[in-house]
Amino acid sequence: MAAPSALRGADATSAASAPGDAASVQPSDAISNSVVQVFATVRYPDVRKPWTKQSPQEISGSGMVIEGKRILTNAHVVLYASRLQIQGHGAGDRVSATVESVAPGIDLAVLKLDDETFFDSHPPLGRANELPKIKDPVLVYGYPTGGTSLSITKGIISRIDFAPYNFPVSGLRIQIDAAINHGNSGGPALVGDKVIGLAFSFLNGAQNIGYIIPTEEIDLFMKGVAEGGYKGKPAEFSSLQTLENPALRKFLKLAPTAHGILVQAPESPDPAYPLKKWDLITKIGDVPVDDQGMIKLSGDLRVAFGYMVQKLAKDGKVPLRVVRGGAEIAVDMPVVSDYRGLFPDLGGAYPSYFIVGPIVFTQASAPMIGGIDRNRVADDALVARGSPLLTRRADRPAFEGEGIVVIPAPFFPHTLSKGYADPELRVVAAINGIPIRNLLHLVQVIRDADGPYIKVEFVDKHSVKLIFPRAEMIAATDQILNDNGVRNQGSADAMAVWNAKPAAK
Repeated sequence: MAAPSALRGADATSAASAPGDAASVQPSDAISNSVVQVFATVRYPDVRKPWTKQSPQEISGSGMVIEGKRILTNAHVVLYASRLQIQGHGAGDRVSATVESVAPGIDLAVLKLDDETFFDSHPPLGRANELPKIKDPVLVYGYPTGGTSLSITKGIISRIDFAPYNFPVSGLRIQIDAAINHGNSGGPALVGDKVIGLAFSFLNGAQNIGYIIPTEEIDLFMKGVAEGGYKGKPAEFSSLQTLENPALRKFLKLAPTAHGILVQAPESPDPAYPLKKWDLITKIGDVPVDDQGMIKLSGDLRVAFGYMVQKLAKDGKVPLRVVRGGAEIAVDMPVVSDYRGLFPDLGGAYPSYFIVGPIVFTQASAPMIGGIDRNRVADDALVARGSPLLTRRADRPAFEGEGIVVIPAPFFPHTLSKGYADPELRVVAAINGIPIRNLLHLVQVIRDADGPYIKVEFVDKHSVKLIFPRAEMIAATDQILNDNGVRNQGSADAMAVWNAKPAAK
């Protein structure tokens, strides 16, 4: 699961009980009956070899019965599943399932069953309609790896905050000290007889620090599903800065009573954008924002002010009070639910690609960037080359449809590449002098080329140009595919462009 850096998804291990205040909480047979084990056969994408998939893996997680004869679990348990099954507590048979709705950003998914008679004896669990309190005792139900029976662990609510999930999504998150391990993902956490959230990750390298997706986030997801499809969570992406430094306050000539979070760089450079550099956001709605960008919810509970966006967003806007030029004014901050970064997450899809001659092209994605981050040698090489795979990783597209086209793998063996260094992870700048906008544009440019050569130019520093004889390159493609056991020259979207008629000249 692509969670914050130190977190691990609890997606597929034996859980030990946590001691302490939770001893008074007792497991319930009725609740156990509504917790299921989820079995998935998955084939994840291979972003460095996009013409194939990783080998099949058998993983398991947990889930719970919800209203509407459905199962709720984590997205990372079911993404890329070619086969899904669930098994009830104490049952001997598995029931086939399919994904009805999935939200990788907030890590939730809804499953429906082929045989809905399962629900006749497995009723839905009730969800709490408010956040639990710190130190509330909690029970976590699930099926961690290491056994076949239901595991129930005890603990307390340790912390509640508003934190990143899978970029660009943030949400409320509950920290507990009950053990959560691989396989617990999707299992319910209960305070009393009400579900307060769904287990989804644990802190790698730490003991008994687990995380729960609270029911408020679940209800937002379910509301979107009921309205015809979850569209994502509203958010705003300006760069912000705390107001804790005394010199910064003096520089901005702020009154001692002024408190809030500073806008360091607005989300949009458009002069019409309502937020400006050095705006001080003092309130979101009617809720005061402190100098760390936090708001008070109740008692001692403080969370990042961005939490209120999902509470207040209406028609794509959220009301703010800001101090600008010494005066406090009201602005409507635009928010979006479909943030589009230059390197998008695949969201359960497989990467597009296109092969011509000995070269494979693909469009860079967030999983590819994540893989580079885990490979220090590749990372250092990209730094030295000034590669956009690093320098633009936080960028939005510079124009509609922009995508970074990259060569993800070494050349396929062939005499056409004789004398050329492998262009692995080089970013394509132009084909035959035509700047490349995205992968499908590259396919179109190669398709429509009529000169004797295909010239490939790269963005990266110190990169050579690749020159291939056009007719020989295209003619050699089928043999190269056969020699390397590649079934398809390109993904369906790329081949639709390749097989279309060239535009009239």
